Amino acid sequence: MKKIELLAPAGDLEKAKTAILFGADAVFLGGKRFSLRTRASNFEIEDIKEACDFAKKHGSVIHVTVNIIPHESDFEGLKEYLQTLEKIGVKAIIVASFAIAKLAREVASGLEVHMSTQLSLTNSKVVEYLDDIKPDRIVLARECTLDDVKYITKNLSIETEAFIHGGMCVNYSGRCTLSNAMTLRDANRGGCAQSCRWKYRLYQGETELNDRDILFSMSSKDLMAVEQIYDLIEAGVSSLKIEGRMKSSYYIATVVKTYRKLIDEIYKEGKRLSKERILYYQKEISKAENRLTSSGFYGGLPNASGHLYGINGAGVTHDYVGLVLDQNEEYTLVQCRNVFKTEDLLEVFGPNIDNEKFMVDKIVNDEDEIIEIANKPMSIVKVKIPFKVNEGDMIRKVKL
Repeated sequence: MKKIELLAPAGDLEKAKTAILFGADAVFLGGKRFSLRTRASNFEIEDIKEACDFAKKHGSVIHVTVNIIPHESDFEGLKEYLQTLEKIGVKAIIVASFAIAKLAREVASGLEVHMSTQLSLTNSKVVEYLDDIKPDRIVLARECTLDDVKYITKNLSIETEAFIHGGMCVNYSGRCTLSNAMTLRDANRGGCAQSCRWKYRLYQGETELNDRDILFSMSSKDLMAVEQIYDLIEAGVSSLKIEGRMKSSYYIATVVKTYRKLIDEIYKEGKRLSKERILYYQKEISKAENRLTSSGFYGGLPNASGHLYGINGAGVTHDYVGLVLDQNEEYTLVQCRNVFKTEDLLEVFGPNIDNEKFMVDKIVNDEDEIIEIANKPMSIVKVKIPFKVNEGDMIRKVKL
């Protein structure tokens, strides 16, 4: 049986390489045009080519989002863009428009066409309407239950892709008009202002309904499907998708590596993992999360516990403290990302190292001065790490 694909997000070239190094089989990213998430850094053609070359070298592949809902003016240059993506080695495009999908089939037949979750693909019958396009894969709507996923995948001859982690839209399959109505930023043309996560005062006539100290918001908890991975593999899903092209490299590294290890352990054991192992992976995921999570629709229609009311649920984690630049027999060169100090218990994780812990006994700054606390972001310091680490490994605080 072909092993399931782990598909990770990337908002820029650094994050694409991070995702690949930390275990992604495929990475999806967006170009400067024809893609949603315009506030992500996004990729010039040269960057996409470099990502493709890097992915090929490491046994991975690149998917490109061409998932804009196009108006007439949005087709200018699209043909040439699709042909360029095919030429530089992109494996697949993710589309939400039948017109773009059909054009890709005509002018860039070497590209796989994956139909986006924005099409609300919640049943097997919908594929009958895609017969002219004959897509290679459909990305299932996040509103699908686990039973839906199993039935659809069993009754289709094409690949299915299911979301396993990341943000959930309060509207149906991302078809939101709040942002456009309130800010003139079209969510379906790449400009979502995340209006659902704003805080609001509610009125009935002139009477304010909410507590003046607790404003109303209506965002969903983020999806975390650690418990459902075995079921999705067993169902025959082809790809497991992590959402988050605007997330940090640290977030991507943590989440991708955790799901990579989880998937590999399931295949190695050949059975559903114990509750203890599931809890371990959930705890690993939590090291990068800054929003509360739930299992989304996989267990059925979410109740109030799947939503965030009164607050938007977002926070900031400062656990990621450093990036390894180099190591010799005397010290490790570390680029500071957040504050750490002597006697802190830290752990290193990377593509080839799992949560190795050490106590900080001395910090030396770039002027060869011994300091008690490293608190200048992006400054370079020397610390003693008593085991082998590699460039690109990440250092974070240990939560006791």
